[in-house]
Amino acid sequence: MKQVFSIFFATILLSVPACKKGSNPYVPPPYVAPRDSTFTNPLLSSGADPWVYQKDSFYYYTNTLGDKIQLWRTKSMSQLGKATVTTIWTKPGTGANSQNVWAPELWFLDSKWYAYYTAGSSTDLSSQRMFVLENSSADPLTGTWVDKGKIADPAADYFAIDATVLEHNNKRYLLWSGHTSASDDNQHLYIAQLSNPWTLSTSRTMISSPQYAWERLGAPPAVNEGPEILKSSTGRVFLTYSASGCWTDDYSLGLLTLRDGGDPLVAADWIKTPQPVFTKSTTSQAYGPGHNGFFKSPDRTEDWIIYHANPQSGQGCNPSRNPRIQKFTWRTDGTPDFGQPVPIGTKLLRPSGEKD
Repeated sequence: MKQVFSIFFATILLSVPACKKGSNPYVPPPYVAPRDSTFTNPLLSSGADPWVYQKDSFYYYTNTLGDKIQLWRTKSMSQLGKATVTTIWTKPGTGANSQNVWAPELWFLDSKWYAYYTAGSSTDLSSQRMFVLENSSADPLTGTWVDKGKIADPAADYFAIDATVLEHNNKRYLLWSGHTSASDDNQHLYIAQLSNPWTLSTSRTMISSPQYAWERLGAPPAVNEGPEILKSSTGRVFLTYSASGCWTDDYSLGLLTLRDGGDPLVAADWIKTPQPVFTKSTTSQAYGPGHNGFFKSPDRTEDWIIYHANPQSGQGCNPSRNPRIQKFTWRTDGTPDFGQPVPIGTKLLRPSGEKD
């Protein structure tokens, strides 16, 4: 019997291949942690006047930096903090656009990239005007940015900030915040048609002024600024804007709605919602939420808002403002429902379709 077992084990041993001298042992693949399906706000520690432009599979983000314009590029907005950052323009030492570079926005128009921004010639904020850069490269992070100069209504060349674009019924418009005259300190919303991305073809039309108490907190001056366009799936045109002083905790978002079939250049065709649509939340550490933008999830099934807010009371118009995002929905009457700011640190599901 011992002889049988000896033969049996000898057979097993012979059937197992011996390791050759110097051969590598099996090495398991590196551990890959499961993809985290959540994220938390804020996306960055600082970033006032956030803006997102979505093209192809990329999101391009920018915010106010004061002396330059930078672009972040990412495929996942919830992971903005990991994105590549490129400086595309730095202010000159002197001149009309050498101070206070604010609220840049990136747009792809007529097969070229354009960057709209606000700047001034001195620390006197009355010199703030709107300017445009152009880049013909397919990639806005490369190529040459050409200064196209100031964009303004020649008949009303006063304080003007926060340029954005509306494309509607095969026409293109510029919207911004400005003064009625050189002696006016209040900020109103204006619109004019564009003949090309850097030239106005009509005189400006005022479409909103700070009329309600919630638009006049911190006055003087009373403020309407930061206009941004939102279109519904049915083609309705909405305009959000920031109301009251950014130096207050009560900076908030208001809403204008363009009448169905309305003309964007006719002030009466813009209907103002009498209450703010997005306001501070002390429990969420969201003081002065405003100057927002909009984007779709990667699979385009969800609508998201990006905005800035301060984490503490009394921080005003400072670099403490940081960018945050959250999903929003639509009411049965077809208007947007932004809800309330989500608390800092709350785990939120990432935008649908995001991939690492």
